Amino acid sequence: MADDDSDDTVEEHPPVDDVGAVDDEDVTDVLPDDLDISGFVGPYVFPNNNRRRIPGYLYLGLAAACVVLWVVGRGDDGIVNEGLLWAAAALIAAGAFCLVSGVDLEVDEQDALVSATRTVGFPVGHASAQMGWRGLRSRPTWRILCYSAENPPEKRALVLVDGVDGEVVDHFVEDNPEDWSDLDGELTGSGKPFETGE
Repeated sequence: MADDDSDDTVEEHPPVDDVGAVDDEDVTDVLPDDLDISGFVGPYVFPNNNRRRIPGYLYLGLAAACVVLWVVGRGDDGIVNEGLLWAAAALIAAGAFCLVSGVDLEVDEQDALVSATRTVGFPVGHASAQMGWRGLRSRPTWRILCYSAENPPEKRALVLVDGVDGEVVDHFVEDNPEDWSDLDGELTGSGKPFETGE
């Protein structure tokens, strides 16, 4: 309940028509926080592959709980049956896979780029690193796409580098088949629209 001393005045806003136009100088653009370079905290660190062990231990713990529940609760009532043992077997298989595939990632993308540069046989300009997994045990493998340092690049290569021991698994080098002749020397484009085929 309101006091009698309270002020019941309502602040009135001017009608929309009375608001003046906003000048262009008064309008400013603001970058979202994730694009603001002043908030840069350092290079991205790829998470270690050994984090796969965490769900592996959880699966094994759930499997143990299923077995204990089956041992304690089995009987003729049919509520606890062999389904718990089948669930435990599936959880043990999933947990074992997680533990086996959770090897440590010993080689970061910088080390993989150094290995790729040694392998391709040309000075590397632009390069990109991507993490992938190969084989039944999901061994971590860096995929390095690199271009030669010329402008525009004359060669490109794809190099697969093992994420555990840093060995080059495979590589492919070729002349750059991309046609950049319609771009200017700074690779910023000619400003011409794309052909539509009409």
